[in-house]
Amino acid sequence: MRILIANDDGYLAPGIAALVKACEGLGTIDVIAPEQNASGTSNALTLNRPLSVFEARGEPVRGFRVVNGTPSDSVHVALTGLLPHKPDLVLSGINQGANMGDDTLYSGTVAAAMEGYLFGIPAIAFSQVEKGWTHLDAAAATARAIVEQVLAGGPPSGPWLLNVNIPNRADAASLPRLVTRLGRRHASEPVIHQTNPRGEPIYWIGPAGDARDAGEGTDFHAVAHGAVSITPLQVDLTDHAMRGAWASRLGVPLA
Repeated sequence: MRILIANDDGYLAPGIAALVKACEGLGTIDVIAPEQNASGTSNALTLNRPLSVFEARGEPVRGFRVVNGTPSDSVHVALTGLLPHKPDLVLSGINQGANMGDDTLYSGTVAAAMEGYLFGIPAIAFSQVEKGWTHLDAAAATARAIVEQVLAGGPPSGPWLLNVNIPNRADAASLPRLVTRLGRRHASEPVIHQTNPRGEPIYWIGPAGDARDAGEGTDFHAVAHGAVSITPLQVDLTDHAMRGAWASRLGVPLA
C-alpha cells in the first residue's frame, strides 16, 4: 500500500504531521505539501511560473517534500513526475476548520484530494470542524480508523472521493459516523472595506454565510449532533435535469 498525503495549511501545520503519524504502519507514505498556507485556493494550478520542491528537515516534518505552490500543485506534481510510482490512496488534511456545504468548492484540502481523484486514485479529505487544533490527536485517531475501514477489504478500487469532517472532541474516535450529503450556505457576508497606510481602499473577503440547508442528512446536521460526517463527492457539475429544458429554449438538439 502506497499513500500520498498532502494538505492546504502548509507543511508545517500540526494537522498534516498528526495525519502522517496516525497512518504509520498502513503502508509506504509520501508527504508532498504546499510551502505556505493555501486555504481557499480550491483547485488552482500554478501556470505562470515554475514550481520548486525541497525536502524538509527537522522533526516532525523530516522527509516531507515541499512545493512552493497550491495544494493541487502538490498532488499534481507528485502524480505526474515527482513520485516513481502511483499511490493507492491520496489523503489530505487534517485541515484546521470545517469543509462542509458550499465551502467544499473553495477548499484547498478537498482540492488536494480531488486532484488524486481526477487521476483515478481513491482519495479522502479530513477536516476538524473548529479551528485551533483542539483534540487533534482524537481527530487523527478517527482518520486512522476510517482509513483502516476503507482498506479492510484490500487495496481500494476507484476512483472515489470522501470528504470527512470531525468534531473537535476528545471522544471523536468513538462518535457515530454518518454518510451525509452536502448542505448549503446563505450568501457570504459583505466584504470588509478598510484603507491601507497609503490611503488606498482595500477589501477583506467577508465571513461565510450561515447554514441555509442544514437539515437531517446534511454534513452540517451530522456534526451539530455530535457525529463524524462522511460525504461522498463527485466532479460532474452538469445540471442533468435541465438539459432538455435548455435544448428546447435554445432550439438545439439534446446531445
